[in-house]
Amino acid sequence: MATKHEQILQYIDTLPVGEKISVRQIAKAMNVSEGTAYRAIKEAENKGYVSTIERVGTIRIERKKKENIEKLTFAEVVNIVDGQVLGGRTGLHKTLNKFVIGAMKLEAMMRYTEAGNLLIVGNRTQAHELALKEGAAVLITGGFDAEDQIKKLADNQELPVISTSYDTFTVATMINRAIYDQLIKKEIILVEDILTPLSETFFLKTSDKVSKWHELNQQTTHSRYPVVDHNMKVQGMVTSKDILGQDFETTIDKIMTKNPMTVSGKTSVASTAHMMVWEGIEVLPVADDSNRLEGIISRQDVLKTLQMNQRQPQVGETIDDIVTNQMELIPGKAKGEEVYSCEVSPQMTNHLGTISYGVFTTIVSDAANRILRSYKKGDLVVENMTIYFLKPVQMESTLEIYPKVLEVGRKFGKVDVEVFNDGILVGKAMMMCQLIDRT
Repeated sequence: MATKHEQILQYIDTLPVGEKISVRQIAKAMNVSEGTAYRAIKEAENKGYVSTIERVGTIRIERKKKENIEKLTFAEVVNIVDGQVLGGRTGLHKTLNKFVIGAMKLEAMMRYTEAGNLLIVGNRTQAHELALKEGAAVLITGGFDAEDQIKKLADNQELPVISTSYDTFTVATMINRAIYDQLIKKEIILVEDILTPLSETFFLKTSDKVSKWHELNQQTTHSRYPVVDHNMKVQGMVTSKDILGQDFETTIDKIMTKNPMTVSGKTSVASTAHMMVWEGIEVLPVADDSNRLEGIISRQDVLKTLQMNQRQPQVGETIDDIVTNQMELIPGKAKGEEVYSCEVSPQMTNHLGTISYGVFTTIVSDAANRILRSYKKGDLVVENMTIYFLKPVQMESTLEIYPKVLEVGRKFGKVDVEVFNDGILVGKAMMMCQLIDRT
């Protein structure tokens, strides 16, 4: 049976998009305390199907699909620009397709403004009116108010008119940055994106007998199953090794591995890969905050996803992308060895203008990754890294990176990396890596 907290989340999820939500309203509707209602609303906000806006309140918004994560709702725009909603609050849940900067003549501005857009403009009442009639929302910069007829039109059209104290350029930069951050998030694949959902997951209960495992094994050909109690909370994992030699009437809770490792839907696939490699796990149960089973994820799912993701074009660059894109192989530098060069750009420095520790770590990791790939085809996860020393390196310096394989086995590799600047040794590190075969 679902807990009160889960019942509230289910109730919020059924509310129509655009509806305003309050702690008092939820507490009354679900007959719970205001503290319980508040915690549930906060979790709903984290899950992305409500949004809280200062001076407006909390509203139900559409849950974004992975492919649409780069699109912002007007509610999110209000929060990004510290805005004030002047009219059209019922349209805050809507998604904007693109934004248009109104720094041109009216006729030209309207050629670029269409339904689903956000027009960013100053105190130009006629532009506000024409944009709303075209089906576009309006963001007024410079802290100006809107005319009363514009507010009424916004309410009728259910399109927000927002005012912000920032100038047009600053607002455009802030929205661009928010979209860019969303694009980076889009590339980070989470367990919830690839898990086998509960409706398709085979599991056993603690009260089931060993005979039930044999039934499932014949039906599915799988040998590993999560074990749950009567509340669907994960209690253990059972595999063919646990079953071997056991009486058919023995209950599963007597032979299962108790308190197994679990992951949440918000765990990244990369992090899950590390856990599976280090612990030698083939299948992990996926559980929510209450440890209730939501599905499973297998090592095969993880490896396929990591390999597929490496082939995808980059959309939003992280600092790691900037660093690794700078790394180039120096041809013929040293016979029988791979040597790389990397220029230290301003983004790669700390507040003192010298190379940051994080960037140095990325350089070392990438160099080790590249040279190990020439020995073993597959992916790797870093198990241990020791940085012996790192001297300050100024921006716009060109580094030479010398990775050297000390030892490589079937499932591990040890690499020593030396970094030079103008022939002087400026950094030295050693890495131990776990290798994952691409099967």
